[in-house]
Amino acid sequence: MELQEKISVPIFTAVEREVFLQDVYPLRRPAVLRGVDLGPCVERWTVEYLGNKGGNRDVKIHVSTEAQMDFLHKNFVYKTLPFNEFVKRASEMNHTDFFLSEDESYYLRSLGEDIRKEPAELNKQFPALADDFHIPPFFEPEQFFSSVFRISSCGLQLWTHYDVMDNLLAQVTGRKRVVLYSPQDALHLYLSGDKSEVLDIDGPDLKRFPEFVKARRYECVLEPGDLLFIPALWFHNTLALQFGVGVNVFWRHLPADSYDKKDPYGNKDPVAAARALQTLERALHCLDELPAEYRDFYGRRMIQRIQKQTHCDEQNTILPSSPLTKPA
Repeated sequence: MELQEKISVPIFTAVEREVFLQDVYPLRRPAVLRGVDLGPCVERWTVEYLGNKGGNRDVKIHVSTEAQMDFLHKNFVYKTLPFNEFVKRASEMNHTDFFLSEDESYYLRSLGEDIRKEPAELNKQFPALADDFHIPPFFEPEQFFSSVFRISSCGLQLWTHYDVMDNLLAQVTGRKRVVLYSPQDALHLYLSGDKSEVLDIDGPDLKRFPEFVKARRYECVLEPGDLLFIPALWFHNTLALQFGVGVNVFWRHLPADSYDKKDPYGNKDPVAAARALQTLERALHCLDELPAEYRDFYGRRMIQRIQKQTHCDEQNTILPSSPLTKPA
């Protein structure tokens, strides 16, 4: 979008663990990591190979006639297909067999065995493919949370959202554009939960979303074999420029008890944050007992108090305590 400030995501080449921990991770900003060894998956994961190795196990997928998938308004349907048939269809632009239309789009986000309790893990859901993918050793093994297998049709765009854990997006095959927004720009993104209501980030309705132009747009194009470091709370929106296969690796960078133990997706707000938001809702209900001018006055005082207590400059972001980080 031309009216937004546009910032290119920096690219680091041949990044090893120490370089990541010392030069990339402490900045708490997105970074493309190029030349990291992801294993033989980059060469092997063709449509034919995936179909043969993945077999005919059923997978639950998203199917949409719209290129811009909208989770808030659900402009897609959930369907089930054998994995090898899904891969075949997702790699095609037009389909002989289809659910909704000849040019429908497909998207797979792998799930745990018990989707209500278990996070996705590549070596459990797709063991025949897992050995091909090497998880970069950029965090401690006990911090690992999930490895999410993703496959999408060419042209498919996923809604803007944030996650509460740090993650690495490995673009194994195909090219993908990723647009990111800083947590500091949250007020310009018209949030509904963890998702932005602005679906079309390239041509937004500025009558509905006039503040969106103030959000700074960080952008990159991932090539096959690239990694993208996405720090927790950074909003991201992806557009598949080609049929593509990727793996998201999430890890707990906060103490384990900071996270909701009943969250298999890793996108529920940390326990303390959820409590604070609930307390805020109760406080707002208390203000409902007052006349409008009093609600306005005390609401402004609350806003001032919250800003004073919590404001953090992006340039002075402080990392949480973690075995990954050392004081400067």
